[in-house]
This record gives sequence, C-alpha cells and structure tokens, in this order.
Amino acid sequence: MNESDEYPKEHYGGQTSMSSSSTTSVHVTALDGLVNVNSLFTIAVFVGLSLTVPGQKSLENRTACDAGNDVAKKLLVFEVVSFSFFLFSSLVAQGLKLAINLLNSKEVDEAFRAHINIKVLRFGMLGSAFGSVMGCVFLMLSMVNVIQIRLGMLSCGSKSAVHSVAALIVLVSSALLVYLSTAIYAFLH
Repeated sequence: MNESDEYPKEHYGGQTSMSSSSTTSVHVTALDGLVNVNSLFTIAVFVGLSLTVPGQKSLENRTACDAGNDVAKKLLVFEVVSFSFFLFSSLVAQGLKLAINLLNSKEVDEAFRAHINIKVLRFGMLGSAFGSVMGCVFLMLSMVNVIQIRLGMLSCGSKSAVHSVAALIVLVSSALLVYLSTAIYAFLH
C-alpha cells in the first residue's frame, strides 16, 4: 500500500503527496528564514536599548541639538513595542513549524511531509509576516530617536541627522513595500 492510497488527493487539496511534501518543505524553509531575520532584528533592539542613557550629549556640539529625556523615553517605548512584534512573529512561525514538523508527521524521517490545513498555514504565515513588518516599523522609529540622541535633534537642523533619517526612512520603507507586496502576492496565489 503506497502513500497515495493512504491519503487521497483531496487530502492535499487536489495535489499528489510528493507535491504536498515539497510545498510543506518550502513553508518550513520560509518560516525558518522569518525566525532568523526576526532574531537579527531583536539583536538590533537590544543595541538600541543600550543607547538609552539619560543626559547624553549629541555629536553636534550645540546644547540646542541635545536630545531630552522625552526622546530617550520614546526610544525605549519603540524598542519594547518592536521587540514585542518580533517576538509575536517568531512565536507564530515557530508554532507553525511545530505543527508541520511534529504533530502532523507520521514518521520521524518524514519531517517535511505534513497534513495541515492550508488556510491555517497561510493565515499563520501572514500573521507572522505582519508581526515582522510592524516590528520593522517600530524599529525604524526607534532608530530615528537613536540618530537624534547621537547626531542631534532634527529640529535643530543637524545635517548629519537629517541625511541619516532620510536614508533610513527611504530604504526601510522601500524594503517593507517589496516585502509586503511579495507576502500579499504569495497569500493570494
């Protein structure tokens, strides 16, 4: 008795078992990548947290450009919210991997052959992607505050701070737009 007799085509949404196996493997690889990227961003969060020193002087050498405690507070809040979104995203992705690899596998050597509801998998992956995007948005906002603390307030016209913030916003927003477009395209197709 082969596996196609054991699980009918309808069980895989009309696909053969080999196709389902490779699709599930792709999902696990995508979830692994998402967790790895979230881990890197979480390190950036902790680096930002280390910069919340009250009363720190900027490199602009003008007291009008020094950031106040309100900027340090915003930095701390944005870092914590960013960390929360990255943790949410990673936990959702790890939960999906657990469901794929452990709960639905019949054999230990068939870790990538799972029988999982594709709608649950797609919504879980979309939720995980949403968590990563929101984490990146708040990480970007916190980095704006780091720039203001280190290079000077944007309101005082520090050219270094303005150029750094502009580059940060343009590049991160462009990358998030590409990421969101491909995630939504993959979700709809």
